[in-house]
Amino acid sequence: MIKKQIPNLFTLLNLLSGIIAVMMALTDKLVEAAFFVFLGIFFDFFDGFFARKFNVQGELGKQLDSLADVVTSGVAPGLVMFQLILFSVKQQWFMELSYANMNSWQDYSDTFYYFIPFIGLLIPLASAYRLANFNIDERQTSSFIGLPTPALAIFVLSLPLILQYSNQQFFIDLILNKYVLIIITLLGSYLLNAEIPLFSLKFKNYSWGENKVKYIFLILTLILLISLKTVAIPLVIILYVSMSIIDNSLSKNKSKDF
Repeated sequence: MIKKQIPNLFTLLNLLSGIIAVMMALTDKLVEAAFFVFLGIFFDFFDGFFARKFNVQGELGKQLDSLADVVTSGVAPGLVMFQLILFSVKQQWFMELSYANMNSWQDYSDTFYYFIPFIGLLIPLASAYRLANFNIDERQTSSFIGLPTPALAIFVLSLPLILQYSNQQFFIDLILNKYVLIIITLLGSYLLNAEIPLFSLKFKNYSWGENKVKYIFLILTLILLISLKTVAIPLVIILYVSMSIIDNSLSKNKSKDF
């Protein structure tokens, strides 16, 4: 009976991490928010690991896992993106916009600048839709259709880490560009629900032939992380999507040859 609840315990720890990340994001502590989102994703990995290990996979755990992921990999990154876009427009975080200076919004004649930060909230909406669809999609057992929500969450939460810890001005300027942030939001939200097959990092066996793409991805990821550190994190997600698309294209060409 205790074994049966261990995966659910890790799922609840994932949810708790997500709630704390939301609180951090709302108080302009984006680096701390990133830490708790990454912690939640760590717990999310182990709830599935223990569910398979103890053979206690069930409908309750499946639904609970999605509910937790909506918060950790949906709401939290959405609020972080809201804050980043807000800063790119106003050069202020949400909590810095006190009631005393809220009227400064009126300095912008174009209402576009008032509503633009809310574009970031497309991320939790697209994440919720993806997670609900994932629960009823029987195709996604050994691979994914569309970008997994933790992957987009990692991408978004890496941005404040780059601002905090990187000295590469090119990437900092990109992150502080409102149009770049809008493109990331729109493209990321699209990829969550796109009909694009993406490989999973689950290994049924460890042979090179069957896992060549996964091994190459892991090796390249290690090289990027060692050489670029925090800047490598979003590049790894881009690499993951790119390698999946290339692998799908090559697989289709092979099947046509036969």
